[in-house]
Amino acid sequence: MIHGGLLAALAVAAAATVSPAQLVIAPPTAPAAPLADVDIALGDAQTRLTVPVSIRDRGPWNFIIDTGAERTVVSRELAGILGLPAGPGVRVTAMTGISTVATVIVSALSVSSISHATIDAPALESRNLGAPGMLGIDALQGHSVAIDFDRNVMMVKPSRKRSSTMRRDAGDIVISARSLFGQLIVTDARYRGRKIAVVIDTGSAISVGNGALRTVMADRLRPIGSVSMLGATGGILTADAFAVDGIEIGGIGFRHFQIAFADAPPFARFGLADRPAVLLGMDSLRLFRSVDIDFANREICFRLPRDGMAIGTGA
Repeated sequence: MIHGGLLAALAVAAAATVSPAQLVIAPPTAPAAPLADVDIALGDAQTRLTVPVSIRDRGPWNFIIDTGAERTVVSRELAGILGLPAGPGVRVTAMTGISTVATVIVSALSVSSISHATIDAPALESRNLGAPGMLGIDALQGHSVAIDFDRNVMMVKPSRKRSSTMRRDAGDIVISARSLFGQLIVTDARYRGRKIAVVIDTGSAISVGNGALRTVMADRLRPIGSVSMLGATGGILTADAFAVDGIEIGGIGFRHFQIAFADAPPFARFGLADRPAVLLGMDSLRLFRSVDIDFANREICFRLPRDGMAIGTGA
């Protein structure tokens, strides 16, 4: 079993293996503009991305990057090593349920040029996190985070609100999103013409859909097997996984899209309990050369692979 993350984040171990998902790309039209600037070498904890995080000028420790989590999390073990003072209890929404947990007060947290004076971080066991901590969107707000899978680096820079979409390379797809609790929810997504909601979740090893999405896909799902999900708070959730064609996100179509279904608490947290929705995990994100998540401008840019992908509508 693979460890999972907080809120909309999880990782899964499948009971069966299948061939990889494929993309079907509608031709983009956007012209060029470069990315910048601060490069951080990435580690890889069970297919999830990690970055070196320092606290009080000590470390660094490899934290998982989790764009599906509202808050940064520190393991209880690391909190003990650093002698972090206790904070108030908070309610945590994990894949396996909602619970009240203790927090610790984290001062002087830094990732490269990003620094935060104080963060109240839920303190959870490292064996459930799969890392010494998780870097959530509370630490990433006001920044653009570009994950470059070709070079295995993350590029981080401050981001300012613009009046229009940034010009990109012809091989990029830029998608606008709305912000809810800091997460970016993509609304330009469809399943066979029907609108669905998509949350970009770098803390998830596989994409997860809710019951409403399973209902609309019911007659086209191809079974893969069962998956076991270990939540950040220690609970275990078992779900069925399937492959399906016909999901399209901003003109990007997926063939043999792999998805596990669970009416997990994060969907209700996002107001998506009754609306077809999916948490887009790392298995799908890694199909691209890079993924640029701009929190300030509520944009997500997918850089297309150089070759090996078909061109079409994704229907």
